[in-house]
Amino acid sequence: MKKIHDLPTPCLVVDLDRFESNLDKMSRFAQERQIALRPHAKTHKCVNIARRQIEKGAIGICVATIAEAEVMARGGIGGLLITGEMVGEPKVSRLIKVVSEAPDTMVVVDDVRNVEELQSAASSAGIHITVLIDLDIGQNRTGTQPGESAAQLADRIASARNLRLRGICAYAGHVAHSIGFENRRANSKRALELALATRDLLRRNGHQMEILSGASTGTYNIDSYIEGMTEMQSGSYVFMDVEYRMIGGKSGPVYEDFAPALCVLSTVVHRSGDKAIVDAGLKAFSTDRPFGPEPLGMSGVTYEFAGDEHGRLTLTGGHDVQLGEKLRFIIPHCDPTVNLYDRFFCVRGESVENEWPIMERGGGVTHF
Repeated sequence: MKKIHDLPTPCLVVDLDRFESNLDKMSRFAQERQIALRPHAKTHKCVNIARRQIEKGAIGICVATIAEAEVMARGGIGGLLITGEMVGEPKVSRLIKVVSEAPDTMVVVDDVRNVEELQSAASSAGIHITVLIDLDIGQNRTGTQPGESAAQLADRIASARNLRLRGICAYAGHVAHSIGFENRRANSKRALELALATRDLLRRNGHQMEILSGASTGTYNIDSYIEGMTEMQSGSYVFMDVEYRMIGGKSGPVYEDFAPALCVLSTVVHRSGDKAIVDAGLKAFSTDRPFGPEPLGMSGVTYEFAGDEHGRLTLTGGHDVQLGEKLRFIIPHCDPTVNLYDRFFCVRGESVENEWPIMERGGGVTHF
């Protein structure tokens, strides 16, 4: 069996013990709260992980793009919810193909023009598409406005013969990383009140509202206590990252509900004085946040970017870093960092147990 020191660096490594613990914890929580879990695969983009989430009780998987939906559908993953609007070609044609092969796939809509586009395509293909209304509850991205705007959209969907309205997608991304648990709870409650009021309005207008979907890893233990929430989209819990650990949890300033299971593995390629250089720089981590990665389990060691291929460690805690040593780093933001790689190396202790492809990349070429 290969060992972690055999891996090429930089690379993504999943600590299987931590990963499995995270899966188990979220699964138990959802079961105890009697709320459905449809975790978001934009975090991992990996059929192997989605399959394990479903084995642990998830009712399906959220995806952000049509490409992610295609990969999941090819992998036999059902219960897909595409949380990004499918507008224009070739997205709509690709959606029709996915729904034809996986009829329980759902998609969000926020515009009557998109409703008409989807209705026309579904009618021509002789299929039905299940839709959720994408509701803007404060993120100011996609989504129709709560209240009357959503009611008008629901009426248009109801008049489309090949579309079936099942509920609302109300993801509050602007709330997920609010600092401090009580602050986050107050922000999420305010946002979801808009979704609940809109759901009640649509029900009074005669529309079926089975689903109210939302919740992030940051609000899983907040939104699941709000009456009327039917399912959670939390995704980052499988891996965690520096950004989530900074938001604070119920018990303190560090969010520790789930363990950091995903790291970038690097090699120390230079050592002098209180400085060490590793081979994981700007190309190894997403740089969309104003902070960098954190060394895993190494107090007194700080990281700073030192170029495309290099990271600079300042050693102040007496840690004896050796030339050629392999070090792990908690990534700043898991989703875009995962997107930089073609596979995960799955490790348990020092042993490499498996490789899982990301978005079917890699072409079967070994990385050892």
